[in-house]
Order: sequence, then C-alpha cells, then structure tokens
Amino acid sequence: MILRYLCTIIAFGYLINCSANSSKDKLFDQNEFSTPEIQFTEAMLFFDNQQYEIATDKFKNIERIYPLSNEAIQSQIMQGFINYIILDYDTAILQFSRIINKYPSLKNLDYVYYMKALCFYEQVSHEGLDGKFNDLALENLDQVIQRFPNSKYAKDSFQKKILVKSNIAAKHMSIARFYQKEKKYTAALNRYKVVINSYQETKFAPEALYRVSEIYLSLGMKEESKKNAAILGYNYPESNWYKFIYDDLTNQNNDTIFSKSIGKIFN
Repeated sequence: MILRYLCTIIAFGYLINCSANSSKDKLFDQNEFSTPEIQFTEAMLFFDNQQYEIATDKFKNIERIYPLSNEAIQSQIMQGFINYIILDYDTAILQFSRIINKYPSLKNLDYVYYMKALCFYEQVSHEGLDGKFNDLALENLDQVIQRFPNSKYAKDSFQKKILVKSNIAAKHMSIARFYQKEKKYTAALNRYKVVINSYQETKFAPEALYRVSEIYLSLGMKEESKKNAAILGYNYPESNWYKFIYDDLTNQNNDTIFSKSIGKIFN
C-alpha cells in the first residue's frame, strides 16, 4: 500500500515536471517566433547590458527566422559589431565583408565599410613591426572616403588615413636613417624619396627633404643639394629642417652634417 502510494507521488511529480517543461518550451517557442521587431529590441537590451553571447544568439535567430526582414540585416551588422567589441577582428572582418557583398545597396553601407576599416586600423602596430595592417587599413579607409565622400564617416576615415600614412612614413624614415648612417646612400635616397612623393602630408616630409639634400651635399653634389633645399624652403619655410640645411650649405662642414642633427630626429 505504501509502495503504491510512493509510486503515485513519483508519477504525479513526473507529470507536473513534464508539464512545466512543456510550458517553458512552449513559451520559448512563442518567443522564438515573435515579430522581428520585438526580437531585435530584446537582443539590443542584452547587448546594452553587455551580455554579448545571448545577444548574438538572438540576432542569429532573427536572421534564421526572418531572413528577408530589415531586422535580419541589422542583426548581421550587430553580430559583426559584437565581434569587433570583443576584439575578434578576423570574424568581424568576414562578417562585414559578407554584408558588403550581399547587400551592395544597403542604406547604411558606409557604416559597414567604416567598421571593416576600423578592424584593420586598430591592428596597426608600431612602425618597426610587421606593417601589413598599415596597407590594409589604408586601403579600407580609402574605400570609405572614395565611395561615401559625404558620409559622416568619411572625415574620420581621412584623419585615420593620415595617421596610418604617418606610421608607414615613419617606417621608411627609420630604415632610410639606418642606410644613411651606414653610408648606403642610394638605398637611403630611395626610402626618403618614397616619403617625399607618397607621404608629403605627414610630419616626416620636411626631414626627408632635408636628408636628401644632406646626402647630396655629403657626396659633393652641391647643386642637387641646393635644389632639394629650395623645395624644402618653398614648402616648409618655417621648418627647423630648412634652417638645418641652410646652415649646412653655409658652413659646408660635411663631416658633421649627419651627426649634428641626428639627435633632433624625434623632436
């Protein structure tokens, strides 16, 4: 009798538990198929609370259930943005690239291009290290500027482009200075001329012109030195580097030209 009573309680408890689980599953199913607007709002609430994993799952659900909705597109953008926030740049870049290829007429496509460019830009390291992200950042920032010149993201992209170009120019200058110090003048001149021709908007252009003039003066090519000094004076008349080359040409103390100014490089 007692055994039968215990069995009845266990069976009843099992039924209640199944019923509860069924209700939860039913509630989950109802939530899963609620309107994309409601689901997107819920996902954004989780995102705002920095619950990125749950937010990502909800964004993915919108994309799966309502693939043709505007919320599905915005959910894809948010997934890329979350990957960007957690510093998973590779996944973010793939996500943004996918959106660009899939929705070429998207209204806020400028933002997607900008976010992709940021993923490369934020991986730009010290100029002395691997510079592959310099080139990738520059390429993608140019995409924003050229494709969306009137976008609010174009101005910021331009500013970031200057910083990236300064990073690239710094690398060329560092290598060129080394070559010059080792008296490998042809190699040094080639590097300095890259800065002069391609990165003239950076702070390194005046020094590059000075170094070219300095090398020519060291080699006894006074006319070539004067020519570059004139370009330096015309474009950067207030630059200290112009004053340095003016003194060098005046004093003609070729033995100390490089040594006396090397300490001023990083000023």
